[in-house]
Amino acid sequence: MKVVLVQQDIVWSNPQANIDRLEALLSEAPQADLFVLPEMFTTGFATAPEGVAEEMPARGLLWMREFARRRDCAVAGSIAVHEGDHYCNRLYFVTPEGETYYDKRHLFTYSGEDKTFKAGQERKIVEWRGWKILLLVCYDLRFPVWIRNRGDYDAIINVANWPTVRQTAWDTLCRARAIENTCYMLAVNRFGSDPKCEYEGNTALYDPYGEIISNVRGREGLAIGELDKDFLNAYHAKFPVMEDADEFELLK
Repeated sequence: MKVVLVQQDIVWSNPQANIDRLEALLSEAPQADLFVLPEMFTTGFATAPEGVAEEMPARGLLWMREFARRRDCAVAGSIAVHEGDHYCNRLYFVTPEGETYYDKRHLFTYSGEDKTFKAGQERKIVEWRGWKILLLVCYDLRFPVWIRNRGDYDAIINVANWPTVRQTAWDTLCRARAIENTCYMLAVNRFGSDPKCEYEGNTALYDPYGEIISNVRGREGLAIGELDKDFLNAYHAKFPVMEDADEFELLK
């Protein structure tokens, strides 16, 4: 499965400008099965969402639907949405046939995200063109119990606004999650700056060994690569480490 990971310089609180920027970035991208965008790709990471989060139906979601139909692909990305009496940091996975979503489970209390957003409660795995993919958003990356592979997925998508000041943590944890879960890792970070942080990026596609297949760092751009099911199955057959995993129940 061909994937395109998009490292975007997000314009603060301007959905249309960000959609226009994405169209420019993707205008010369190859045909692919899956495109992955950063966290809150239409606004930037907003912990005070009033006036920033998109009202439903979100402009970003409408664009994702149109893009998926136009390119005959799936597209994933997180949007800050205002729904009813609460806000969600919602990762949409959109295909030409429809969509599903995952609401960020681990809200970033360090920045106050937990004060204004509603945490998700459901672990979400989607299926697309023969692949099972776990959906995560940014801070979820730090919580391996929530992420742990129990033989129910082949790849992880994590979309983020992970700042340069904690770049080492991003690079290390993305690689670790691929290795410990014996899966592909699609780690998509933003580039640029917002009112509070600077972002270097290092959007990367990792294989189950933790090796980087493709990445982009320090600029806007695309990381393009392939997920290979035969390679993944051969790895699991050669090194069946998950057969020795501990038993546990997911936290509720």
